[in-house]
Amino acid sequence: MPYRGVSKVLLDKYNVDVGSNIILKSNKGAYEGVIMPRTELGDEFHIVMKLVNGYNVGIRIDGTETIENLQTRKDVGSYKKKQAAFDKNKPTFSILHTGGTIASRVDYKTGGVVPAFTPEEILELFPELESVGNFRAHLVSNMFSEDIEYEHVVNLGKGIKDELENGTKGVVITHGTDTMHISSAALSFVVQNLPVPAIFVGSQRSSDRGSSDAKMNLMCAANFATYSDFAGVGLCMHESMADEACFIHEGTKVKKMHSSRRDSFRSVNQIPFARVWQDGKVNFLRDDYKRRDETREPKFYFNFEKKVALLKTYPGFHPEMIKFLHEKKYRGIVFEGTGLGHIPANHNDEYTKIHAEILNAIADFIEDGGTVIMTTASLFGRVNMNVYSTGRYLQSIGVIPGEDMLSEVATVKLKWILGQTDDPKEAREMARTDFAGEISERTSSKVFYMQDV
Repeated sequence: MPYRGVSKVLLDKYNVDVGSNIILKSNKGAYEGVIMPRTELGDEFHIVMKLVNGYNVGIRIDGTETIENLQTRKDVGSYKKKQAAFDKNKPTFSILHTGGTIASRVDYKTGGVVPAFTPEEILELFPELESVGNFRAHLVSNMFSEDIEYEHVVNLGKGIKDELENGTKGVVITHGTDTMHISSAALSFVVQNLPVPAIFVGSQRSSDRGSSDAKMNLMCAANFATYSDFAGVGLCMHESMADEACFIHEGTKVKKMHSSRRDSFRSVNQIPFARVWQDGKVNFLRDDYKRRDETREPKFYFNFEKKVALLKTYPGFHPEMIKFLHEKKYRGIVFEGTGLGHIPANHNDEYTKIHAEILNAIADFIEDGGTVIMTTASLFGRVNMNVYSTGRYLQSIGVIPGEDMLSEVATVKLKWILGQTDDPKEAREMARTDFAGEISERTSSKVFYMQDV
């Protein structure tokens, strides 16, 4: 964990860092112990130490302190690991790590935060996993989910390919929650026609908190991935604030709807595939899912186009943004429009003259080979560009209705499409085609946010 500013200057001056055994002397006294990690949110004016009496304290400093290095060190991230035993009578599933709260623990003996990536480390955190089966664990990346790039999702796809070749019964993907729904959508296009489940899982609360959702989410995901009749990409998170069951959401039909609630993930324009309990009990809520078939040959697509943008429209939207993307040779734009799929387009008075420039900028972009998809800022419902003249005109210049795709999913899809083809005509046809459940034939009239199915 990084120190910075005044505290880092002081530690560097005496050539000590996390794990060093020191005596820190200030005008308030002397403190002997081990330098501990700091959280990313900590200020620069404190050093955290584990004193010889076992207590952790934060000592305020101003840079005038002195440090005596006792020339011994302690590994603040070590702990005794439980050995994972192989049981030939149990199935084997796989865990692929990308990072996130669910893949970490607090070691109360040292006070440090410890990532858990090997099977032994995971068993130390979640010994109940042994009841599910044997498992292999691999580190794909170790980062906050907001730092995930499409290359990392491609690496996930390659990891799944390797695990399938090694006979896995299912794959569990641990992921930070902030962008997990975007990665689940992207993986749904990267790996298609899966023979077994590939289930994303995360946690909103860290494992050291009494309200942690990590264990329940992981147990539900592991049991579902190993034993259910499902095949394909899903996302497993708490159904409600209570520790009762989890939903298995479709990879392209789910969104994080709340920043911190344990039941923050909700299916949009579709109901979840299933409800699952920690003991492995499954209640399927839909019957249109692909069944497990370990002889099925999966299809892998590892290319994404980087030059695709998502633009949110609003009163005062300016055509310069479209022109900028055109000049920078972007190949695709997804608009998050209003209502049924609209943008500021009508010239009504002197204040709306600029709307004609918006339409012209879009037309020029499409004429030059660009692909444009229209989605709606409304979470529920679908785009219908046949109702009003604005939508009909946008279609006439080549804008493609995004049906009931979330704007993030449409962006993922367009990046994937343009990674497969350089032909604008083919790209527009693919944009209208359902590849991974991203376009529903009918949009569910039910709303499943913060309520039971």
